[in-house]
Amino acid sequence: MPARRQLQKVHDMNIVAEHKISGQPIDNKAPKRPVRPVRWFIIVGTLLAVLVGGLVWFNYFRGQMIKQFFANNKPPPVAVSAAEAKSEVVPNLLTAVGGLAAVHQVDVSADVNGRVTEIKFEPGTRVEAGTPLVQLFDTPEQGDLANYKAQATVAQLSLDRAKQLASRQFGPQATVDQAQAAYDQAQAGIAKTEALISQKLVRAPFSGDLGMRKVEVGQYLTAGTAIVSLTDLSELWANFTVTEKDSGSLKVGQVVRLKVDAYPGRTFEGKITTIEPQISTDTRNIRVQATIANPERILKPGMFVTTTVVLPDKPAVTTVPETAVDYTLYGDSVFVITEKKEEDGKTSLSAVRTFVQTGNRVEGRVEIVKGLKPGDKVVAVGQLKLQSGAAVSISTDPAPAIPAQPPRY
Repeated sequence: MPARRQLQKVHDMNIVAEHKISGQPIDNKAPKRPVRPVRWFIIVGTLLAVLVGGLVWFNYFRGQMIKQFFANNKPPPVAVSAAEAKSEVVPNLLTAVGGLAAVHQVDVSADVNGRVTEIKFEPGTRVEAGTPLVQLFDTPEQGDLANYKAQATVAQLSLDRAKQLASRQFGPQATVDQAQAAYDQAQAGIAKTEALISQKLVRAPFSGDLGMRKVEVGQYLTAGTAIVSLTDLSELWANFTVTEKDSGSLKVGQVVRLKVDAYPGRTFEGKITTIEPQISTDTRNIRVQATIANPERILKPGMFVTTTVVLPDKPAVTTVPETAVDYTLYGDSVFVITEKKEEDGKTSLSAVRTFVQTGNRVEGRVEIVKGLKPGDKVVAVGQLKLQSGAAVSISTDPAPAIPAQPPRY
């Protein structure tokens, strides 16, 4: 046994020592070579290219389908009300703000001191000129008046007797003169006392409407204390101011139209009666006064008014309804309705936003200085639903009044 093992060991050593022998058993197979990295890069790149190409083709296909869908599914035209731009003469108006003042208005007061013994008026009533309003205590003056009247009676009798004696040569002329002086003195006392008594009876200085009572019976009044306000409402003044630039177009006699908040929808007319000859150095404005007849007595002093002076007409301009103009921060614009022919030969309408330059607004219409010409059709009602270039159809329903007229009083 040991000899056999020795022979096997020698045999194995010889095998290992042979040239190009790895040392492994002969019966073991050599391992396969690994796949090169370049081949893997080619395979992965090809797959990525196919994936990206598929995504690009899908996006292009989807975009074409969406475009085709919207091309074949156009929204229906928007129903709007249309109006035509007109060439017309717009009234040349100058607008300003101001207030009303009474031509005759005063706080009635007493001329002298005294205690109120009687109030002869009702607050809020209309009185005529000379109507007694308040009686002050005048008993001492009435007593003085009676005294002077008695003196006048005695002086008159003495004067008559002196004249008779003088005419018969039984008395001197000096006696007549003294009697005449005494009579005149008594008459002067009567006149003075009657004037004092008249001051104790306060009367209305002119016809008008009384305000609220400011005194009570028994109250002691000093001269100048207000008793009641008296206002003549038959005629009022409208005071307003205009700029220095507009002052050159104003003349006495021009018509002025007024509007007040208390009576919306109503217009009152008057005429310019006074133009201040001086321009304020602080504001560079000029004060103007117009006289307004108030036969209904519904206008009151102190009311805020919007005045419009009617100036000579200007040349004709292009106008559109006021509702057709869209006012935004980017500028004023209108939607102009245009016609175009489709491929099938039919005519369609579209609304295109057009920016314009506006001027004055008068009676529901706007002056278009630039951007439109007479005859252009614009959207008057319904532009809030539109975008520039949108298809429209003209509605047959009547457009609302522009502007809506408020009820008249």
